[in-house]
Amino acid sequence: MYKGLAHSFLLAVTLAGGLISQSVLAADQVTYQLDWLPGGDKSPVYVGVQEGFFADEGLEVSIASGRGSTDAITKIATGQADIGSADIGALMAAKAQDGSLPVKAVYSIFNQAPHAFFTLAKNDISEMTDMEGKKVATSPFTSSNAFLPLVLKENGMAEDAVQLTKADPGALGPMLMNGSTDAIIAWVTNIALFADQAKATGNELVVLPWSDAGLELYSSSLVASERFLNERPDVARRFIRAFDKSLKFTSENPRKAAEALHSMVPEVDVDVATAQIGDTMELVMNDVSQRDGVGALTKERVALTWDWVSQAEKLSDDALDPETVIDRTLLKAL
Repeated sequence: MYKGLAHSFLLAVTLAGGLISQSVLAADQVTYQLDWLPGGDKSPVYVGVQEGFFADEGLEVSIASGRGSTDAITKIATGQADIGSADIGALMAAKAQDGSLPVKAVYSIFNQAPHAFFTLAKNDISEMTDMEGKKVATSPFTSSNAFLPLVLKENGMAEDAVQLTKADPGALGPMLMNGSTDAIIAWVTNIALFADQAKATGNELVVLPWSDAGLELYSSSLVASERFLNERPDVARRFIRAFDKSLKFTSENPRKAAEALHSMVPEVDVDVATAQIGDTMELVMNDVSQRDGVGALTKERVALTWDWVSQAEKLSDDALDPETVIDRTLLKAL
């Protein structure tokens, strides 16, 4: 009798193990392409892995680091990745020059521009017009540089109203703190970093976001290959559901999100990532998301984004119908 029960128990365990193995084997593979190195602003996709949101949707997601939006878009277009993050402006510019580019924006991550001037309280710069004639340092490759003349013009200044210097990104903070420049250009996702540097040198950081100075547009977005969307639509829908859940979890649990990132990328400091997430979420959860919904890509704001991008990239307004860059199918799955 006991022998029969033991046999039945072993059989049940074996069958259960087989079912689990089949479940693991049946998970759909998705390759996610970052547009930069892992950091707090990239944490939602790591949350999706660590919290099991992707697994709950029957997905196994691998994550690849990137070197900018153009790099990410190229890898997605050539099939090296299925979906990932990239600046929608970079996608629009690329699509304007190559209408056959097989990549679509499917979900907005940053619904506000991340660009900003960073300065110190002692420099007496409290509003955009105070920037006139000031020394400003910037990274040579940031997308902010293309929008700078437009933001200055929007605020009644000449396009060359500031004395611009280009420097290595790692040198920007020290340059601001030691007084060799009046302000620097950086993304608001780095507020915590520069605020710590300011505090350590007895200074107080002042941030002037360009989104408060007229630069209204979508920025970082989920972009996907048309092949992925057309050939594996159900996988794409399941991915977007899990990512949406991950993004909202990150907003509500920044420390846990930072720990999820750290568990997969140990070199990322949890405290730094937590602070970065706090800064980043201002670009995600705000008046725009309350009005339109998280992830939304409204026709009006897409058109507004293209208007800014076309001016920044010196492209004619009719070089692109911005709606050809958008696929809202996955948003219906939320």
